[in-house]
Amino acid sequence: MLDFLSIDVGSIIFTLLNTLILFLVLKHFLFGRVNKVLEDRQNEVSSTYKNADATLENANQLKSQYTELMAGAKEEGAEIVQNAIKKAQHSSDDILANAKSEAQHIIERANLETERELKKAKAELQDEVSDMAMLMAEKIVQREINKADHEKLINDFIDKES
Repeated sequence: MLDFLSIDVGSIIFTLLNTLILFLVLKHFLFGRVNKVLEDRQNEVSSTYKNADATLENANQLKSQYTELMAGAKEEGAEIVQNAIKKAQHSSDDILANAKSEAQHIIERANLETERELKKAKAELQDEVSDMAMLMAEKIVQREINKADHEKLINDFIDKES
C-alpha cells in the first residue's frame, strides 16, 4: 500500500522534462504569435490613445480660435454699430442744418417779397393819392370851394377809397 504513496525520482524528472519540452514547443509555436498579437493590440491601443489626444488637442485649439473669432466678431459688430450710429447722427445733423438753412432762405425770400409788395402797395397808394389830389385840384380849379364843399370832397374821397 505504500507503493502508490512513494515518490519516484525518475517519474518526477520525466514529468519535469516533458513539461520543459512542452513549454519550449509552446513557446516556439504559440507564445511568439500570442505575444505578437498582444504587442500589436497594445500598439493599436496606444495609437488610438495618441490619436484621441491629438484630436482633443486639435479640438481645444479650434475652440480657442472660435472663442477668439467670436470675441473679435463681437468687437467688430459693436464697432460697426458705433460707426453706423455716428454716420446716422452726422446725416441727421446735415439734414437738420440743410433744413434750417433752407428755412432761413425761405424766410428771407418771404421777407423780401413782403418788402417788395409793401413798397409796391405804397407806390400804388402814392399814385392813387396823387391822382386823387390832381382830381381834387382840378375840381377845385373848376369851381370855387367853400368849407362845406371841401369837407364833402374829402369825405367822398375817403368813402370812395374804402
